[in-house]
Amino acid sequence: MTARATTRPHRWDRTAPELTGAPDADAAALRSFTAAGEDLLAALPAKPDRTPDQQNTADEIHRRCRGLRAEFLRGHVDRVHTELTDGRSRSVRLAELAGAAAERFPGLVPTAAQLADERRHPQRDKEGREIDQGLFFGALLAAPQAAAHVVASMLRPTARARAALPAFRRTGVAELGCVHLERQGDTAFLTVRNLHCLNAEDDPSVDDMETAVDLVLLDEACRVGVVRGGHMTHPRYLGRRVFSAGINLKDLHRGRISFVDFLLRREIGYINKILRGLRTDHDETVEKPWVAAVDTFAIGGGAQLLLVFDSVVAATDSYVSLPAAKEGIVPGAANLRLSRAVGPRIARQMILGGAVIEATDPRAALLADRLVAPDAMEDTIAETAEQLSAPAVVANRRMLNLAEEPPASFNAYMAEFAVQQSRRAYSPDVLAKVARVAAKPSTT
Repeated sequence: MTARATTRPHRWDRTAPELTGAPDADAAALRSFTAAGEDLLAALPAKPDRTPDQQNTADEIHRRCRGLRAEFLRGHVDRVHTELTDGRSRSVRLAELAGAAAERFPGLVPTAAQLADERRHPQRDKEGREIDQGLFFGALLAAPQAAAHVVASMLRPTARARAALPAFRRTGVAELGCVHLERQGDTAFLTVRNLHCLNAEDDPSVDDMETAVDLVLLDEACRVGVVRGGHMTHPRYLGRRVFSAGINLKDLHRGRISFVDFLLRREIGYINKILRGLRTDHDETVEKPWVAAVDTFAIGGGAQLLLVFDSVVAATDSYVSLPAAKEGIVPGAANLRLSRAVGPRIARQMILGGAVIEATDPRAALLADRLVAPDAMEDTIAETAEQLSAPAVVANRRMLNLAEEPPASFNAYMAEFAVQQSRRAYSPDVLAKVARVAAKPSTT
């Protein structure tokens, strides 16, 4: 990369053009205006070296460019999506959709090169270009036809799962990075082993989980899926199972938690597949019941997961918490789902107040179907999986999920989530908090 100039650039005094409603003319206006903004950004020092005045200039450039992007999307979002998917004839995954938009509509979303450059920096030193991806996907998910196509595309099996399926059908075992998948009888056990971070979630783990979920749904011999944490190597939890420590905050500080491949893909990918099933090449939906087995704790993203499972078995020495508001981010789709499970007051206590729900707390019965002694977990999981293998379970879970969370409600929620979460990931309070977490000595 060429060195950035360190001289102070001129103020950003360019006025955003008036869009006419003509798609090609508006795309050209967007391209020209954002290119001028990029030229001025390139004249600034790198973000850590900017003076407050220079950072104010950068903020103003981003603000005006984002305003024009939002205006362009308001007028042309359906046409944009139609062009990117060949008239909605192709299923296009989130990352591919964002990449295609960067090429077809320059200035609308960050390019691959810009994202690669961002990836080199810790979160606090980035330009925050993923906010533009949040605006883009927020607009797509707010447009009913585009949203339905985007979400349906993400319910297709991944290429990685398709490639791994023959071997899994044959052996009943798949090693998928931090997920060990094993079929025992007609039950598939997904054991999460992201050991270096107490089963916290990161970009690779989301890919591993989606692959594992796909394999369970694609394999005809599997009738029920069980998700459980593996045995830890952490000194404090040595030999104990842990369900999930939520998002990996140290990876967030390092800039390794991506908006598209983690924050958005996680919700619209594997979690939505657990809830709604998988779309086959014949446009059929394959659903199966799922059991969550909670050992020790389910924090943050782990607690979010419980809300889409058909049955939750938890050990009596475990606890659940959703500290996202304290961390400064939005807890996935928990704001959509938690009130249905525990009621609005307890939902606010957990999300806004960070309440920790111990298994001995009466409120825990609203989050778990069975609370059992740790040494009874194995038998209880097996009993629960057997109950859920009854023939009519799939049809009834589908109707329950449809009544509780219609697809249109989920799409509308995710539209706002895309915008809010992308902004929160770059807010000053979040950057300060993740920096403090990263500064703590490693205990893994």
